[in-house]
Amino acid sequence: MAGQAGGKQPTINDVAALAGVSKKTVSRVINRSEFISEKTRKAVQGAIETLGFVPNPQARALAFRRNFLIALLHDNPNAQTVLNFQQGVLDAIKDSDLALLVRPVDRGSDRMLDDVRTFLEKQRPIGAMLLPPISENDDLAALCETLGVRYVRVGSAPLDDPQHCVASNDHDVVKEAVRRLVDLGHRRIGFVRGPEGFRSAAEREKGFREALADAGLSLADDHYAPGNYRYAAGVEAGEKLLALAEPPTAIFCSNDEMAAGVISVAHGKGIAVPGALSIIGFDDSPTATHIWPALSTVRWPIRQMGVRAAQLLVPDFLGAGAKAIDPDPAALTSTFVERQSVAPPGR
Repeated sequence: MAGQAGGKQPTINDVAALAGVSKKTVSRVINRSEFISEKTRKAVQGAIETLGFVPNPQARALAFRRNFLIALLHDNPNAQTVLNFQQGVLDAIKDSDLALLVRPVDRGSDRMLDDVRTFLEKQRPIGAMLLPPISENDDLAALCETLGVRYVRVGSAPLDDPQHCVASNDHDVVKEAVRRLVDLGHRRIGFVRGPEGFRSAAEREKGFREALADAGLSLADDHYAPGNYRYAAGVEAGEKLLALAEPPTAIFCSNDEMAAGVISVAHGKGIAVPGALSIIGFDDSPTATHIWPALSTVRWPIRQMGVRAAQLLVPDFLGAGAKAIDPDPAALTSTFVERQSVAPPGR
């Protein structure tokens, strides 16, 4: 039955009476205490279901000395990355009592750590997920540890112990993508960098350079263009690279937004893609299939990384129905997806 006769909402006392236990025992079951027998736990949960009892969230928060919140902290210029990760987290917690709180921070501020401390002390989340590039800040992870806030760091390479880290394989998959360009016959390959100071940018450039070295290729510095993961930076990079006396026949961009910017410049100059210029991006964001030609790119499993991060952060709050965590939570495989923006040079 849902509720009691006369419309009165069931109380914790009603649950205790039906289950034949104390009010304190009911509270312990609700708050997932480890010191409860399975028999007692089932009796209390059965009484809760029978009565349609809904625990008071404020009371639970007081019992835990935490709100039923998990925080996502980020300072990322790519809004789509944040949204995709956020959706993964929401996928993981949808059947739980948890709510997600998203907090942008300014990694360039001298007060960043103080601001995050104030936020965590005020909101009292159970845990925090740190997106790159702030996930690369060891002091921020240490602050979470000091405050007793669980944390998971997300990155393009392992940043912490496996229980505190979800990482992708950016370096290896970029090598694979560039190797594909080399195998098609490209020898002049441009590169559009990610933002300075981002580990993801460094990992992707490292993979690019190693692929060239493995193929016995070396490029002049003018074949490298700065970038910041935004479309406008891709436009600037395209103008620079395609104005060279010997422009590249292929360009690898450190994300899809910049790749779209390069493609727009190529279209404006009458340079056929992929006939005269092949282009590869990174992310496999919606942009990749919303432009013409459809973009060859690296599929970065950012939504799955959001799921994994939540599973690592709060497994005890996700319930028995949550999917089991992979025994190696530190690695999620990115893959190269070839579409219409890549072809042999001069096709």
